Amino acid sequence: MDMVSRMTQDIYNRWTEWESRQLEDPDLTREMQEIMADPEHRDERIHDCCYKDLEFGTGGLREIMGVGTNRMNICTVSRASRGYAAYLKESLEECRGAGRTKGIRVAIAYDSRLKSRDFACISAEVFAASGFQVYMFPELAPTPMLSYAVRYLGCDGGVMITASHNPAQYNGYKVYGPDGGQITGETAKGISAKISQMDLFSDKNRLGFDAAVQAGKIAYIDNGLVDAYYQAVSGEAFGGRIDRDIKIVYSPLNGTGLKPVCGVLERNGFTNISVVEEQREPDGHFPTCPVPNPEKAEAMALAIRDAKRLGSQLVLATDPDCDRVGIGVRTSEGDYRLLSGNETGVLLLDYVARRRRESGTMPAGPISVKTIVTSDLAGKVAQSYGIEMRDVLTGFKYIGEQIGLLEADGGEGRFILGLEESYGYLSGTYVRDKDGVNASLLICEMAGYYSRLGMTLEQVLENLYQRYGYYLNTQYTCTFFGEEGTRRMEVLMEEIRREMVSFPDFAGNRMVKADDYWHSCSYLAEGEKISLKLPASNVVKMTWEDGSTLTVRPSGTEPKLKIYITAIDETREKALHKEQKIKQEIWFLPEILRKN
Repeated sequence: MDMVSRMTQDIYNRWTEWESRQLEDPDLTREMQEIMADPEHRDERIHDCCYKDLEFGTGGLREIMGVGTNRMNICTVSRASRGYAAYLKESLEECRGAGRTKGIRVAIAYDSRLKSRDFACISAEVFAASGFQVYMFPELAPTPMLSYAVRYLGCDGGVMITASHNPAQYNGYKVYGPDGGQITGETAKGISAKISQMDLFSDKNRLGFDAAVQAGKIAYIDNGLVDAYYQAVSGEAFGGRIDRDIKIVYSPLNGTGLKPVCGVLERNGFTNISVVEEQREPDGHFPTCPVPNPEKAEAMALAIRDAKRLGSQLVLATDPDCDRVGIGVRTSEGDYRLLSGNETGVLLLDYVARRRRESGTMPAGPISVKTIVTSDLAGKVAQSYGIEMRDVLTGFKYIGEQIGLLEADGGEGRFILGLEESYGYLSGTYVRDKDGVNASLLICEMAGYYSRLGMTLEQVLENLYQRYGYYLNTQYTCTFFGEEGTRRMEVLMEEIRREMVSFPDFAGNRMVKADDYWHSCSYLAEGEKISLKLPASNVVKMTWEDGSTLTVRPSGTEPKLKIYITAIDETREKALHKEQKIKQEIWFLPEILRKN
């Protein structure tokens, strides 16, 4: 039997085991029946859902919901929870000593996605059966509130059931450490190793949900914590004399944001808020936007429609778990301009720094943190205020990690703002993850502050460009499907690594540096090789003489290759022209993206 045959037999063995089980989720049974009744696509579908185990990484689990080892379902969620429980017991025994782990606490939250509450309840049952005290939100809650709950309740860990901004067929399982931040590399490896030891179909380590609640092993989180979170978010506002009557259109994109965002804004005097009616209520089908991502113009379309009708100054939209926020601002022509995550981040950094300077609350040795794919314009703004800018790997967990490192080193209070290009921001230390509620409040306050000065956010942004140069940041995504797609993506990354060290010129620009974060090396055009001071990560970055950059990385949560281009010039038109030339010369960019 050849390798392909052996692989096929293994996959069918996995499938047969699923068929032989009495699964408590009837949707899984129906899907199995549908697959078997589809002879034309049966083998392909079986292969796709069973060719591997769903991988647990620093982002936890994230995949399409459905039957199989490579899908999000009650079995893979239960298995992950059992593995995480085993990891917590073992690691805490090492820290506290054997027999001293009975007081392990875990917090659980979930968003509006299909099956999110089911997966949250299964996780709670597993942790309760492991002897843990479980704290669970009685209704859907945003991701930053879960981070806050872990810290507020003194938990040893936490789980957030969400697939963030992915389409409706996805769900996910994000794991948090005792600091309220998402887990990073070594912890993820340890949890993954424990998960691999667990039987996929075992229900021995689950306690009935209702019985666990009655026994006090699962406790619902009360409104006291929610109110404390609202107070913490409100504490990040600067207040003062600003225009709080600005017209705001807000959309929670059928996610978790309605109560916390509107609640916090109203607490801080912003009451002129219109909510997009079609996207008001939680709905995991996301009927009005197939991809509920505020980075996408389609997701913002209904909010822009309402803003035009109402003459609003500002448009806000948060993703389903409310850790990201996208904005649109009214232009001088009366139309609306959607800002990129980089543009919003730069505006927020400038605003927070300005208000801190005005109020005398700028700490000694202030620090801001951004990811390596976030615009270097943020570094220019930070420098103008005497703020140190630290670069970390992609993922807000690394920004949250920096807060803890600062505190451990006696630098409590030095953190100013964390920002990433993918619409994530945080101005406080009360949580250790990006916070769409916090960012929404700061954005509205910023708009009100400049409104009182007779300025729009568009004008403020253009002033920054005129001062520092026009930084045009664009992102392209290439999707790779299935097992073969994953292999193609791996090969392509190696090809890019080999090619970039030849220092190719792009758009008539001399390349001066090639960064390979996987091997922690930076190569200079003059022949020098220096070490990068960040953990290994599958990212490459090329820098040209004028500061323009090209960064490529596989997504940590999806089968996609992400390409980031930064073109820098003195005007928008010149930067656009340069970006187009760079794009045309990228040999690995699909032709369809070159032309758009």
